[in-house]
Amino acid sequence: MLLKDLPPDSRPREKLLARGPQALSDAELLALLLRTGMAGKNVLALAQELLDTFGGIAGLLHTSAPDLQRVKGLGGPAKRAELVAVLELARRALAQQLSARTVFDSPGAVKAYLQLHLGARAHEVFAVLFLDAQNRLLATEELFRGTLTQTSVYPREVVLRALHHQAAAVVLAHNHPSGVTEPSRADEVLTHTLKTTLALVDVRVLDHVIVAPGAALSMAERGLV
Repeated sequence: MLLKDLPPDSRPREKLLARGPQALSDAELLALLLRTGMAGKNVLALAQELLDTFGGIAGLLHTSAPDLQRVKGLGGPAKRAELVAVLELARRALAQQLSARTVFDSPGAVKAYLQLHLGARAHEVFAVLFLDAQNRLLATEELFRGTLTQTSVYPREVVLRALHHQAAAVVLAHNHPSGVTEPSRADEVLTHTLKTTLALVDVRVLDHVIVAPGAALSMAERGLV
């Protein structure tokens, strides 16, 4: 079923133009990108299925073209490519925002950016935001995966990457797939170890952000950095 075949008050495009994008649900916004459904399933139902399958917008932002190919109704390469491109634009828009201004002028943007990158991962990922002397984003790198402990995150590698980017400061980040953002004792020990090690090369640790689907916690705001 096409969007034009839906009742007038259910058509996302008309609703968006009349009331603005904020009036649309996640499924309606996604339906505008998909444009068509499939036999027996209209485009809104297909959009909702995608959100349910990947854990909402946050999860969808971590999908790849092969992931989408497994969803019936998204078999065409053009539709998958368009969707992946839009999702990548969302990530790049936040990265550009952080590159153009002092990171901590907008702490909410930092958390949103990290949630887009890490929030929906099924496994633990440790990432570092490398910042210049004005605390603007130079680069983001995922350095370690798996169960994160003081022994599985290597300070030497973090130092080498900081020197490579000529960073003056860093923001550490990792995700908790359990959905709980509360820092563990191991998180605190790891933060202290990296802060001490990076200080030897004059690189400051500004924060350690823990993210999960729909949530993010700043250890600096807790006084733990």
